[in-house]
Amino acid sequence: MPTPLQASVQGRGVYLFASDNREHTGWLNAALGQLGQVTTVALDERFLNEQIQASTPRSVFLDFSGDQALRSTRLAASLRRDWPELLLIGTGHANEANTTLAALRAGVDDFLDVDGPLGEVLPVLQDLMTRRQSARAAPQTKGRTVALLGARAGLGVSTLACNLTALLQAQRSATQPRMPAQAGRRQGVALLDLGLPARDNLLYLGLKSEFSFVDGVQNLHRLDPTLLHTALAQHDSGAAVLPLPANLAQIREISHTESASLIQRLTEFFDLQIADLGGFSSIDFVAHVARDADKIWIVCDQSIGGIVSTASLLRELRDHDVNVQQISLVVNKFEPFVNLTALDIANQLGLPLAHVLPARASALLSASCQGQLLARTARNDPYVTAVGEMARHLMPLLDGSAASEGIEFPSRTPRMAQMLNKWIRR
Repeated sequence: MPTPLQASVQGRGVYLFASDNREHTGWLNAALGQLGQVTTVALDERFLNEQIQASTPRSVFLDFSGDQALRSTRLAASLRRDWPELLLIGTGHANEANTTLAALRAGVDDFLDVDGPLGEVLPVLQDLMTRRQSARAAPQTKGRTVALLGARAGLGVSTLACNLTALLQAQRSATQPRMPAQAGRRQGVALLDLGLPARDNLLYLGLKSEFSFVDGVQNLHRLDPTLLHTALAQHDSGAAVLPLPANLAQIREISHTESASLIQRLTEFFDLQIADLGGFSSIDFVAHVARDADKIWIVCDQSIGGIVSTASLLRELRDHDVNVQQISLVVNKFEPFVNLTALDIANQLGLPLAHVLPARASALLSASCQGQLLARTARNDPYVTAVGEMARHLMPLLDGSAASEGIEFPSRTPRMAQMLNKWIRR
């Protein structure tokens, strides 16, 4: 009689193993026992695709040991593209650091040590299949995204994004306690640090992050609460931060469509995302994010240069099929004695005026020099009061998504979480 674990994966399924190593094939056959048929396939994309079409396997195992790592990496990329629903499990020698790292970076769903116990294979299959079934059956509730746009650097978008995120997270925590990441429910607020100059939000928040937006795109299918809780920088307010890579050349490795897909995927894990896009040079990417955002605020100051640049950005967004009628204006660094009112700026740009933030350069600079946010050090400052009003305006989005039942994602196995932790910290 099969055990309950065996019964959950039983049914004489077909498992493909792309490997040149007969010993590893024997190990996998012994591990699966009577649960299914292991068919060994050459590490060749055409042959493997033919076998997948012919046999409809439950999963594909890829051998990353020795000189097979490069070929398996290429196969993993093609399988993710052509068979996105197929479970991919890497195998190899866990004591070979490059082998494990290559498998994880290739995007496998899990990794098995061929020097490990045979009894490890069934729990891995069980975990992956359960997680896949849960994801398919989960209610498709989503968090919300707010895009903060700025036509050029220096308009104060990043400063606004940091203070707004901290205030939103504080209000969210006051109404709903933060649940452990392992519970699999959506967490509070995430700040996507995507503006230029790059990684300014990390600087203002006093954080460091080795995991970047590009890493998120490249590991899109593997995202879960455990990985995000481990990889993303966490501000002491409880908000998570995902920045651009320190080497901006890495952005060329991902497409605008993939980037927008990551932002959409993150709505499954966070109640609200603040996407700082101030000064971002690629209009294609900004337009992708803006089209999918639940709310769009464009930030402008009282300068002629700021107004002209903002008008130009609005024209470009319109040319990229963004409905500019859904964009509202935030006038930043407002000086009441200047003979140009916030309403005048809104009328010139043809936008509804949403909020006005006072010029508080000295107070903001003083807080920054202390390594703090003004929202944390001076709650009664006029700037903080104005940003707090913006946060209250967004609370219906935050409360509405937080009140709904979140998607449940089973946690990764402890073994896989440990591997991911080692990879992230390299």
